[in-house]
Amino acid sequence: MPRVTSLLPALLFVLLPGPSWGYFPEERWSPESPLLAPRVVIALVCRNSAHSLPLFLGTIERLDYPKDRIALWVATDHNIDNTSAILRDWLIKVQNDYHYVEWRPDDESSAFADEVGPKHWNNLRYEHVMKLRQAALDTAREIWADYLLVADCDNLLTNPDVLKKLMSENKTIVAPMLESRAAYSNFWCGMTSQGYYKRTPAYMPIRKRERLGCFAVPMVHSTFLVDLQKEASRQLAFYPPHPEYSWALDDVIVFAYSARMADVQMYLCNKETYGYFPVPMPSHANLQDEAESFLHTQLEVMVRNPPLEPSSFLSLPPKQPNKMGFDEVFMINLVRRADRRERMLRALYEQELSCKVVAAVDGKALNKSDIESMEIKMLPGYKDPYHGRPLTKGELGCFLSHYNIWKEILDRGLKTSLVIEDDLRFEVFFKRRLQTLLQEVTTQKLDWDLIYIGRKRMQVDHPETSVPNIHNLVEADYSYWTLGYMLSLQGAQKLLRADPMSKLLPVDEFLPVMYNKHPVSEYMEHFERRDLRAFSAEPLLVYPTHYTGDPGYISDTETSVVWDNETVKTDWDRAKSRKTQEQGELSFEAQNSDVLQSELEDWSTRDEL
Repeated sequence: MPRVTSLLPALLFVLLPGPSWGYFPEERWSPESPLLAPRVVIALVCRNSAHSLPLFLGTIERLDYPKDRIALWVATDHNIDNTSAILRDWLIKVQNDYHYVEWRPDDESSAFADEVGPKHWNNLRYEHVMKLRQAALDTAREIWADYLLVADCDNLLTNPDVLKKLMSENKTIVAPMLESRAAYSNFWCGMTSQGYYKRTPAYMPIRKRERLGCFAVPMVHSTFLVDLQKEASRQLAFYPPHPEYSWALDDVIVFAYSARMADVQMYLCNKETYGYFPVPMPSHANLQDEAESFLHTQLEVMVRNPPLEPSSFLSLPPKQPNKMGFDEVFMINLVRRADRRERMLRALYEQELSCKVVAAVDGKALNKSDIESMEIKMLPGYKDPYHGRPLTKGELGCFLSHYNIWKEILDRGLKTSLVIEDDLRFEVFFKRRLQTLLQEVTTQKLDWDLIYIGRKRMQVDHPETSVPNIHNLVEADYSYWTLGYMLSLQGAQKLLRADPMSKLLPVDEFLPVMYNKHPVSEYMEHFERRDLRAFSAEPLLVYPTHYTGDPGYISDTETSVVWDNETVKTDWDRAKSRKTQEQGELSFEAQNSDVLQSELEDWSTRDEL
C-alpha cells in the first residue's frame, strides 16, 4: 500500500493535462506574451539650443523605454546658431531606432518681427510655439499614440525611468518636478484670477521636497506627460486658445486654461529627482548668457550625480582650458578622495579652467613624530569656539595643505593665484564674474592680499564695508572656511612671515587674525603684524557642495582625532557642528546692500520666478 501511494502523484502528473498541454492536440495552448509598452510621442520644439542639445539628446537616448514604441516629433526655426544642423545630424543617425520621426525645420527665418533678442518673447513667438505644440498633439492623435511627452530642449531628464514613473501615476497631465539653482521650478501652486503667478505657502515645501508625492497644481510647464487614452484629453488644446480665454497670450497659461475648461487637473510629482533645468534668462540676454546658465545646470547635476555624457551620436569640439589670468590655480585634494578630485577636474574642464592638483596633507595619517619633526606648536589657549576642543588632526592637515601652497607661491614668485578646495560648487557665471573681478582690482590698482570667493561670514551684526569703484567687493570681516580665495604674492609673504607653525590654529581662524578681524583678542596678541589686506566677493562665487546634516556630507577636519592625542576622538560634526552649517539668513541691517552690483547679479536671482 505505501508503494501505491508514492506512485500516485507521478501517475497523476502523467495522466492529467499540464498548463500548456491538453489531452487532445486542439486543447494545447501557450502562455500569453506580455503587453507592448504604450506608444509615446516625444515633442521637441528647439530654438537656439546648440549649447544644450548634446546633453539633452543624450538624456533622451538613455530613457529606459523601448525606442520602437517612441515617435519623435521635432521642430526648429528662427535660429542664429547651428541648432538645425545638430538636430538633423542626430535624427539621421537615430531614426531607425525609433518607431517614427517627424522633422519640421525652418531655416529661412532668424527672428520674429519686433524681437529685441533671442530670449525675448513677444506675442508672435508665443503664438508660433503654441501652433507647433498643437501640431505635435495632432500628430500624436493621428497615429493613435497613447501619450504625448512635451520637453523643452534644455531640460535634462537625468532619471532614465521618468517616462515609466509618470505613466504609473495614471494622471491625464503630470509633470516631473525639475531641479534648478533657485526656488524656481516647472510648476505653480497658485494662480491669480487673471492667470498670473501667485505665491502660496504650499510651494516651497514641495519645491524643497519636504512634502513628497504627486500634487494637484494649477500649472505645469517645460516637461510634462499627457495621457491621450483619457477621454477628457480630447478637449485639450495648445492652440487656438479657448473661446472664453482672455488672459495674457502665453503658451503655458493658455494650455493650463484649456486643462481647466476640460475639467482636467494638472499634477506635479516630486517623489524622486527626475531632472534639472536652468532658470530663464531675461529678455535682453544673449546666447552666451544662456549657454553659461545652462553650463551651471550641468555642473549642479554633478554635485550629487555622475556627470552627464553627451549624445553618443554627436561629436563635440575639444575645450581649451586656461587659468583666467591667474599665474596658477591650485586645487587641494586628498589622494584618498578620488571621487571629489574627478568631479572637480570635470567641473573645471567643462568651464575651460586648468588647475594644478595639490595633494593635501592627510592629517589622519600624521603621527606624533611627524608633528614633532615639523616643530609644530599649538597656539597657547586655543579652543574651538563651539565645542571647546583643541585642534584636530584634520584641521592640522588642512592648515599644512594651504601652508604648502603659500610657500610654493613664494618660491615661484607667483603674483596672483587662485586656491580652491575640492568640496565646492560653482555659482552661475562663475568664470566670467571672477575674471571681471580680477580685471577690476587690477585696473583700479587695489592694494589687496587675499580675496575670498567662498566663505562663511561670521560677523552678522552690521554690514561690511564696500569697496568703491569695484563691483561686488567688500572688506572682509570675521569669516570661516577656505573654500576658495585669491592670494597675491605679497599676501603669501605676510602669511608666512607670521611664522604660524609655532603658534598653530585652524587656517580659517588664522586668516581673520592676520587681517585683524578675529573676535578673540587673546589669539591676535600672539601675532604682532596683522596687516593682511583681505576682501571678499559679494555675493560669493562658490559654496560648499554639502553642509552638516546633508546626505553624503563628510568632513575631513571636524571628524578626526585631537592633533596630539590619537585616543581622543572628535566626532562633534556628527552632532551638527555650527561651524559647517549653512550660512543663516542675514538680517536686513547686516546685509551688504550698498555694494556696487553688476548686471549679472540680477540674473543670479534665487526666487520662484
